[in-house]
Amino acid sequence: MTTPTRTEQDLGTDIAGGVGESPLRPDGTLKVKGEFAYSSDLWLTGMLWGATLRSPHPSARIRSIDITEAVRTDGVYAVLTHDDIPGDNRFGLEHADQPVLAGDVIRYQGEPVAIVAADHPETARRAVAKIVVDYEVHEPLVDAERAAFDVNAPALHEGGNVLRYLPIRKGDPDATAEVVVHGEYEVGMQDQAFLGPESGLAVPADDGGVDLYVATQWLHVDQKQLCRVLGMPAGKVRLSLAGVGGAFGAREDLSMQAHACLLALHTGRPVKMVYSREESFFGHVHRHPATMRYEHGATRDGRLVYVKAQIILDGGAYASSTPAVVANAATLGVGPYKVKNVVVDCYGVYTNNPPCGAMRGFGAVQAAFGYESQMDKLAAELGMDPVEVRNRNALHEGATMPTGQVVDSAAPVAELLRRVKAMPLPPETSTSDDGYDLRLLPGGVSNTTHGEGVRRGVGYAIGIKNVCFSEGFDDYSTARVTLKVTGGDAVATVHTAAAEVGQGLVTVQQQIARTELGVEQVVIQPADTGVGSGGSTSASRQTYVTGGAVKAACEQVRARVLRQAAKTLDLPASQLRLHAGKLVSADEAVVAAVVDVLGDETITETVTWRHRPTYELDEKTGQGNAHVQYAFAAHRAVVDVDVELGLVRVVQLDCAQDVGKAMNPDAVVGQIHGGSAQGLGLAVMEEIQVSGGVVRNPSFTDYLIPTILDMPPMRVDVLELADPHAPYGLRGVGEPPTISSTPAIVAAIRHATGADLTRVPVQPHHITGTH
Repeated sequence: MTTPTRTEQDLGTDIAGGVGESPLRPDGTLKVKGEFAYSSDLWLTGMLWGATLRSPHPSARIRSIDITEAVRTDGVYAVLTHDDIPGDNRFGLEHADQPVLAGDVIRYQGEPVAIVAADHPETARRAVAKIVVDYEVHEPLVDAERAAFDVNAPALHEGGNVLRYLPIRKGDPDATAEVVVHGEYEVGMQDQAFLGPESGLAVPADDGGVDLYVATQWLHVDQKQLCRVLGMPAGKVRLSLAGVGGAFGAREDLSMQAHACLLALHTGRPVKMVYSREESFFGHVHRHPATMRYEHGATRDGRLVYVKAQIILDGGAYASSTPAVVANAATLGVGPYKVKNVVVDCYGVYTNNPPCGAMRGFGAVQAAFGYESQMDKLAAELGMDPVEVRNRNALHEGATMPTGQVVDSAAPVAELLRRVKAMPLPPETSTSDDGYDLRLLPGGVSNTTHGEGVRRGVGYAIGIKNVCFSEGFDDYSTARVTLKVTGGDAVATVHTAAAEVGQGLVTVQQQIARTELGVEQVVIQPADTGVGSGGSTSASRQTYVTGGAVKAACEQVRARVLRQAAKTLDLPASQLRLHAGKLVSADEAVVAAVVDVLGDETITETVTWRHRPTYELDEKTGQGNAHVQYAFAAHRAVVDVDVELGLVRVVQLDCAQDVGKAMNPDAVVGQIHGGSAQGLGLAVMEEIQVSGGVVRNPSFTDYLIPTILDMPPMRVDVLELADPHAPYGLRGVGEPPTISSTPAIVAAIRHATGADLTRVPVQPHHITGTH
């Protein structure tokens, strides 16, 4: 909001903490001090504890379930199976294909079979162990390509194993080129690895309904699925957001929600469920593993002529959000590059592996590893600088995507690459008087090397991500904003159902209200289903969509205040504005205080806000305006690699990203750091090891995530090229840095070693050539 010249005596000091500033997070101090209440901290006197029996087999048929001994256990109040579900024993985000409790068929290891409520968590676990299930064990179908293409493979669901196939066709499918490079690439199964496990508290209500307090990403879609399972109307299934300890996509699907509600309604007592870390690995979806085949054709001077790709995404046992992940991988599958001729075939496939769904980057991560590896391979074949070959093909505003959609806002692909390349490189590995500082070498803290065999490499990558929901989805958010006088001050209250999962949405909502209403005190009500849907906290959409709803509601509140003031002051409303708790006229004079205009009146406005529409893709050609907005980030990685041991240390990881408008500059940088860390994890350490459909490492002992020792220094360059279609010109921030960080790090390792690395995460034997 522009502020004309004025004196402090006339208008008072500016309202701090508005859009473009970095105010203190309202939940920040509590979290830093360990005093924030997460969902696992919920407690009610007299509550019971829930526990889940899960299948040890990835593929089986249930012959019988005997709960006799579990029911006889002292302290047990309920043992429920599929027979006890009052509504429909199915749920799912896009397809209701997943049973709440398996009754006949087991499709993955960890599938829930029965649930128990007891007066102590250990009693509940002991009772679970007493349930006897007779399984007829089958050979699991774990190869996604076989599941998709082998006509003799068993069909895991009615309709076959291909959940979605999406082709993209643009230009000449038979185009040829002077220079052609091929590549086959694999991406392993990454976990979201949030620190707060799945947990919640279900409380039976006097009206026969249930109140659920839960850590989730999407309150209303949880509610919709629970109503189906419980056989109840929405008015009797009420959800409130409890403290969320991270999400990254894994809390979009139901986990313990239905189980806790079923137990609470059956026993008439509050029921709390908290997963252990091991159970958490079985209780949520993961990033889709991918197998990709690419062919890039180009001219001798490095101009892309065509791209062909086959992308196979292993969706695991159930659909979750696989269809949308397929759409992202396909439509973004050639990257942020201009290509006249495109042939992409993308498949989302059912297997007996763990279910996969949303994770930060959502299909674009897998594709980026493929297409960026190809761009490096093309650069090498041409003898060109890898940044230069990217710049020659860079998308820009006005360019056309493979889907035919025109990029109608800033697309500074070449500029982002130029910026990261221009950043200062780190010095060679530091040395002390005695030689190398071992702490700065790969594996150095373990004294594995004194510098022998250590090679340095530099790599670049850039990625593209859609923002908000796509393909014609009715993507909206509702905000209710109230302005009234409390304690002598004008106080704004904002109520939405949008989930704060750690990203800072509560702060942004406060900033928008301060900016639009000119008041300092802004209260954010806890998110719940008592207001219209806020949509999912995913797809980098909340600041865009819920921010847009809060802005629109504030504008309506402001208009009412100005109209009311105009009547009182006998001035046109068009000549008044709100600033720092005052009403200011066109000649910059303070004419009234907001508190005086409001008096005892409370002004409330509720707005449901939508972004511009998107459209379905043509099922045969993949053509259509499917996306709302595109976002871009580029990375440069510098690594040291011990080529004898296969150990990697990321020395520096620099990023340039266009955010449209830095709503909260500190939070923007934090998102870029966090996204880059997850990309680093996928590059060199993070993978759920699945063998024969069985998870081998369901713990943070064996599933490794980056720590403070693994994260290198980062230089971050933030561009603010406004998108004219978005509130404040903003652009989604959270996902792009996860997309380009992984291929940049792998490119740097290739540069250091000369190894043709085609799979992530890169493991030591990939570098050394031994196993």
